[in-house]
Amino acid sequence: MSKHFNQLLHIATIGKTVGIKGDMKFHDKSDFPEQFKVGSSFLINKKDKITLTDVNYERGLVKINNLSNPQDCKKFVNAKLYTTYEETRKTCHLEEGEHFFFDLEDCQVYEDGKLLGVVKEIDRIAITNYLSIVTDESLVESGLPKSFLVPFIEPFKVGVDIDKKIITVSGAMDILEAS
Repeated sequence: MSKHFNQLLHIATIGKTVGIKGDMKFHDKSDFPEQFKVGSSFLINKKDKITLTDVNYERGLVKINNLSNPQDCKKFVNAKLYTTYEETRKTCHLEEGEHFFFDLEDCQVYEDGKLLGVVKEIDRIAITNYLSIVTDESLVESGLPKSFLVPFIEPFKVGVDIDKKIITVSGAMDILEAS
């Protein structure tokens, strides 16, 4: 059983109301805008759902639960939208060589057969994704930093084996030593 089973994934946040017709600001935190369409429902906590009844992605606005009065919408300001990992796998399409961030977390990172550490999370800085790595204890004991970032792009990314939870990198040891 995956560690993500029954866990929720934060994919968007509803912002403040805009105008007088019930529009609300929408902040997408995912790489899959196609999941936010009219009629899509998302959890806002472990049991309550909201449904998107209008989506204007260009303007970053949504309407929810057919609400048209800004007063009725106020209770949803700053609401976080969640989905499950299982639902994400069903509704979001990956291209060849792409991976869900949650599948990369907890992978061991190796360079030239040497364990450098374990991926804690993925950080996006500008348009580049970085592996945020907790350095292996043996390297920390030798005086290297407790954590470091490696760009998750060529030429640093060499290979990914999600089933074995192993990511192979190149040039990461140089980054760690310079951190």
